[in-house]
This record gives sequence, structure tokens and C-alpha cells, in this order.
Amino acid sequence: MGPVMDTAQLEDTEREAAARLQAATDPDQLRAAEYETLGKRSALAAFNQQLGQLSPEERRSTGQLLNAARARLQAFADARRQELEAEARAARLEAERLDLTEVPPGPERGHLNLVTQTRDELEEVFIGMGYAVAEGPEVETDWYNFEALNIPKAHPARSGFDTLYVDWGEPGSTLLRAHTSPVQIRVMQTQKPPIYSIMPGKVYRKDTPDARHTPSFNQIEGLVVDKAITFGDLAGTIEVFTGAYFGPAIHSRLRPAYFPFTEPSAEFEITCTICEGEGCRTCSGTGWIELGGCGMVHPNVFAAVGIDPEEWGGFAFGFGIDRCAQMRHGLSDMRVLLDNDIRFISQF
Repeated sequence: MGPVMDTAQLEDTEREAAARLQAATDPDQLRAAEYETLGKRSALAAFNQQLGQLSPEERRSTGQLLNAARARLQAFADARRQELEAEARAARLEAERLDLTEVPPGPERGHLNLVTQTRDELEEVFIGMGYAVAEGPEVETDWYNFEALNIPKAHPARSGFDTLYVDWGEPGSTLLRAHTSPVQIRVMQTQKPPIYSIMPGKVYRKDTPDARHTPSFNQIEGLVVDKAITFGDLAGTIEVFTGAYFGPAIHSRLRPAYFPFTEPSAEFEITCTICEGEGCRTCSGTGWIELGGCGMVHPNVFAAVGIDPEEWGGFAFGFGIDRCAQMRHGLSDMRVLLDNDIRFISQF
């Protein structure tokens, strides 16, 4: 029959069927298009029904053309089905997607903690004054932490109520350092005078956390060993540091005190950074806030490290880095430095 033998008509039918399959936009439409183009009532099926009217030779050649066209359309339909199913799956996943990320407001890039920033700034101040930076272990022996610093065995600081001892070696022989003063001993053991050095680092004490104390905090100490060093040099050093770090409106003063490792000893105070000396609730109306301790190095400390106190003199001072940050930035509670609250951290 003419229409069956017309190859151009078969090609047009295949082309129209492929366009119909391509036009489907979801799996349901594709199934309908597949039934219309490849089903029992499709144009291809109509061609197939007319094969019986042809001669054996024409039936064989035309059948091959029909089978090839059907195979190509079926392969096209299968490929199109995979595309539509993938698109439907992606759309479903996007619709069901849950965003579980938390993006804080403000800059995406992090920065150093306020305490670390303060430590770096303090180091810069003292380096500018000619000091070197020294560090030591946080786990120390009783000798470095107490004995070499002229702290007697009966001193309250050596009890388990104040100091965090470590289960290592003989009981009471190893501890988490209570101050960075052991680094002073190590520096004097390994370096000959003159010595101008600062010792920043983390220290540990059994303090009850409150607005001005935490059991783990950061401290910075300074040590000078040289000839003809006087208490006036100590007072001048502290005053220069105070003005350099806190600004020209803030000054320092010394009050008599007692420390086993210095003689004479003093506590140094700075002008209240909140009221600048006018008197407020933070400084109890005095206009001054205690920052740390200081004094001339005790001869017994020099003797412990083999330095002749008749030839050399020196002074030492120390204060909390966390307390320094608290005073400089007017923080009412030191514990916020450990909270990791992004609302607080992002302010500095």
C-alpha cells in the first residue's frame, strides 16, 4: 500500500512523535505522549496493521523500517523519562530541604578573642620599652612555683584549697602553675644578667568565679635584673606602662604590701578607667582600682638561682591580662570573656 511504502511519511510520523515526547514536562504527560506515539492506536501501529497487504519482500523491508523507528522512539522516550524524573526529584528535594545552618550577623570572618588581643597589645607595649618575651610550662613543680620564690611550706597558697595539684610523682610535687613567676626563675637560671623580660601566660587557681575572678585566667609578669636598680625605677616603669596602655589620663600609684618573693613590696593601682579618678561605684568612690603587685626581688630568690644579690638588684611586677581587658573596656563582669557569646565577641 502506498502510504506504508512512503518512507518520507514514516520519517514525518517519527519526527512528530519525537516532538510530542519532547514536549512532555512531567512523567504523567510523558506516559500520555508515549501511549499516543507508541501505543496500539498510534500512527506507527496503523502502519504496522497495513503490512499484511504488502508482498513478502516489501513486508520485510518496511517492517525493518517500522521496527527501527519504533526502537528509536522508545529509546528517546526512556531518555526523556530519566530527565523528567531527575528534574522532579531535584524539585522535590529542594522543596523538602531544611536549612539547619546558623549564620551569625556581622562579619563572616572570625578574629582573635579580646584576651588574646589584650595580651598582644601588652607585649607590644613592653617590647617597645626594651623587654623580651619569655614563656614556660603550665604544669610546674613545687620548687619552681613555691620554693624558689621564697614561699614557705606553711603558706596558705600551697594548700589544696588554693592550688590545683596534679596526680604525678610524689603527692604535692606537681601542680598547675598559680602564677607565671616560675618563668622568672627559669629565665634567671638560663640567662645571665642584665635581664629585662616579661612572662605572659595562663595560670590556674581555685578561685570561685565571680565578676572579678575566674579559676583559669591569664597573667603577665615582668622581671628586671641589673646593676643599680632602685624602687624608683619600678615606680617609673609602671607609670610609663600605665600611660602607654590606658592613655595619658590614667596614672598609677603604689601602696605598701607583702609578698614572699619581693622586699619591699607594693600593690599598684591605676586611675579608675570608668570615672577617670572622679569616684564612682566601680572604684568605691576612691578613684583608684587595684591592678597588680610588684616589688624589689627578694635576696632569697636571687640565692635560689645563683645570682649574687650584693652585685645585682632587680624588681618584678605582675597583673592579670583579663583584669586589664576588663578595666580598659569597662566590663562589669569578667566571666563574659569565657562565654563565647557571639553578641559580645563581635564587639571587639
